[in-house]
Amino acid sequence: MPGQKLDAIDRKILAELQRDGRMTNVELAKRVGISAPPCLRRVRTLEEQGYIRGYHAQVDVRQLGFEVQVFAMVGLQSQAEADLSAFEERCRNWPLVRECHMLNGEVDFVLKCVAPDLSSFQSFLTSELLTAPNVGSVKTSLVIRAAKEAPGVPFDILEERVARTA
Repeated sequence: MPGQKLDAIDRKILAELQRDGRMTNVELAKRVGISAPPCLRRVRTLEEQGYIRGYHAQVDVRQLGFEVQVFAMVGLQSQAEADLSAFEERCRNWPLVRECHMLNGEVDFVLKCVAPDLSSFQSFLTSELLTAPNVGSVKTSLVIRAAKEAPGVPFDILEERVARTA
């Protein structure tokens, strides 16, 4: 099971940093029950091993003037690996596309997009997404409101799984 090579303190460190990535190392060490120097070593090791990929501020998109959030379900004409990779690269270069996930099922990708207004999104949709090579279909859904936005993983479930396998 992934995550098993982490001990309980590493998992506590990850849970605390996921909850609040801005806390000081001293505060983090206090919360996980170890002194600051070994806590910092553990954090650096978790970063080096790829468990911590970065630290980000969670910004309010609407406060910044991005009033429109849209999920776009994209079907491609070809699912050959080269075509999938080319579409993923194109998505990485579109600023309005904030997330791109390849799916199994009726659609090939779901994109999370933000735009300042509906006309900006419509312009992106009609001049870039719909005209991109290999795009066969696009269905969009406008976000009315978000009921939950929880990044990362539920550490309580991870702890339950670890306890069951111990």
